[in-house]
Amino acid sequence: MSDPVIECRNLSHHYGERLIYENLSFEVPRGRVLGLLGKNGTGKTTTINILGGYLEPSAGQCLIFGEEIRSMRPETRTRIALLIEGHVQYAFMTIEEIERFYARFYPRWNRDAYYGLMEKLKVAPRQRISRMSCGQRSQVALGLILAQNADLLVLDDFSMGLDPGYRRLFVEYLRDYARSEEKTIFLTSHIIQDMEKLVDDCIVMDYGHILVQMPVGELLETFRRYTFTPGGAQIPEIPEFYSTAVVGAQAELYSFESPATVQGVLERAGVPCGDLQAETLNLEDAFIGLTGKY
Repeated sequence: MSDPVIECRNLSHHYGERLIYENLSFEVPRGRVLGLLGKNGTGKTTTINILGGYLEPSAGQCLIFGEEIRSMRPETRTRIALLIEGHVQYAFMTIEEIERFYARFYPRWNRDAYYGLMEKLKVAPRQRISRMSCGQRSQVALGLILAQNADLLVLDDFSMGLDPGYRRLFVEYLRDYARSEEKTIFLTSHIIQDMEKLVDDCIVMDYGHILVQMPVGELLETFRRYTFTPGGAQIPEIPEFYSTAVVGAQAELYSFESPATVQGVLERAGVPCGDLQAETLNLEDAFIGLTGKY
């Protein structure tokens, strides 16, 4: 595995007396697209703000390209592109004007990445941003991020304000861009279907800690939903079972364990499971299975 671009070591953060998370550690390998998934309030945006240098953690260390964020050299910062809000300032400018304006600040500027996305949007170079839809404006902001030609892109809720068509357009464009340019991307989104099409790896956060970090393909191959009829028996609480529930006569649980292992655990606990069924999942269902429905 290549050297990590992002290293977070034992991060902890509080807002007043409220603990967001404690001793959070993870790495993002070079050249990978990693999606951070979690329910509202689990600390996704807090993590983005720490990575951007806007927020100092209560404890722990965060390095990007091997440098501590709080003492990072300016030339290293130019290798990072950060999107906090998917909207454009200077909306009085045209597509062409805003590209020329931003290009002055970024020595590695790649105008082709910007105009390639604008071409897909079918917008004219002299079209004024103020007259564009919310979704189109968000795409302009994303195009300006890509054109910075940074080695690391950090995108918070990148699909905000985009309708399904624009979301799919950008997901496909970003995926192709990341692969062809060998970029590292760390992103969040509330639209998990988009993440499944885009990311190589995922981190699933619960309140206060990380549940899993692994390649998406591995997660979808190994994490399953199990259903069976327990006959009124009590289902044991074990760490290998997630989101166990009984509705009516039907029981449901999620696990990385094989069907034979799950059946063995249930039988040793005296739980009838002769009709045990295993089901593979998409990323959204796996996320719900890991974190719970509510």
